[in-house]
Amino acid sequence: MTFHSMWAQLLPIGRSRDSGGYRRFAWSYADVDCRAWFKEQAETRGLAYEVDRNGNQWAWLGDPAAGDAVVTGSHLDSVPDGGAFDGPLGVVSSFAAFDELRARGVEFAKPFAIVNFGDEEGARFGLACVGSRLTSGQLTREQAHRLTDADGVTLPRAMEAAGYDPDAIGADPERLGRIGAFVELHVEQGRALDLSGDPVGVAGAIWPHGRWRFDFRGEANHAGTTRLGDRHDPMLSYAETVLAARREAERAGAVATFGKIAVEPGGVNAIPSRVRGWLDSRAADQERLDTVVGGIEKAARAHADSQGVELDVVRESFTPVVEFDHALRDELARILGKDTDLTVPVLGTGAGHDAGILAASIPTAMLFVRNPTGVSHSPAEHAAEDDCLAGVSALADVLEGLVGR
Repeated sequence: MTFHSMWAQLLPIGRSRDSGGYRRFAWSYADVDCRAWFKEQAETRGLAYEVDRNGNQWAWLGDPAAGDAVVTGSHLDSVPDGGAFDGPLGVVSSFAAFDELRARGVEFAKPFAIVNFGDEEGARFGLACVGSRLTSGQLTREQAHRLTDADGVTLPRAMEAAGYDPDAIGADPERLGRIGAFVELHVEQGRALDLSGDPVGVAGAIWPHGRWRFDFRGEANHAGTTRLGDRHDPMLSYAETVLAARREAERAGAVATFGKIAVEPGGVNAIPSRVRGWLDSRAADQERLDTVVGGIEKAARAHADSQGVELDVVRESFTPVVEFDHALRDELARILGKDTDLTVPVLGTGAGHDAGILAASIPTAMLFVRNPTGVSHSPAEHAAEDDCLAGVSALADVLEGLVGR
């Protein structure tokens, strides 16, 4: 099966007719359909299919228990109205690269696997990389069981509805101990490769990043009869905080985004009693990230005080800077640059990935495929088919170099 035909099979799953974006949320019907696609791809190729205790899907060649396995893959879920490439490109490319290795007649000296990690985007339960966090022990069963979606559905209930056992989830050191190297291919979420003219690059590090919830509590009142001077409007404090986030990020050369908001009671003619906003912030190093988030919180508290509004700030998730395994990273660059005069670009990224979570436990590396506009987490996300095929070829070259050592 070709890259193009696999891509065409996945393309309609979970796609919104209104926005053209994807809504493949964890344990939803669309997610179940994506999982069925993955299982079919594994079985069609004669790979041993399994689902681990945390709902991650695996397709194995060789004996997993032998250890030192080479693993590749990514995720199939999406952000709300996300693009087609973020995640699925890595999974489709993994199967396509495996097909290419077979066509080359490569003999696998090590066990090999393709993986689809569950709930990478965190779109439903508010925490990214749930599948890999659970597997690596960075998220406990108790913490996961407390996760709830916007409709009040808990993660255990959602897993049960999809046919999985939520009581089995938890750290899986034995599985991680089998893996000698994990390589994740991903569409670039930026324009560095487009600017350099390269179709493929190697990841150097992932910026430290996190999510913070800002709860502004004021006083609900009538929008038409309450004097401006008598109001305790949390929306004003929130609005000033959004502007402060932009200023702080610009000063530090970082990024900060309030991308989600919940307003109570939510009436057009009512002053809100509560405004809850979620901040996503990322920077090249920890010091700059601390400066940005600290500056935003300081400004938020000053504006809240001036409006007679109370404020709570809660850090909901955090990932420190991730330096990918230097030896593995350098090996990828060596393999891709072999027999050429080209220098493979090494890129930093502000986006989190399963490879970044697993980097604390096993050697991991990433390949990026050129994104001509840099747009991601949007229906406009795109990569040209020629670049996608270049990514498949690069991944096959890397895997051949790793499984044959």
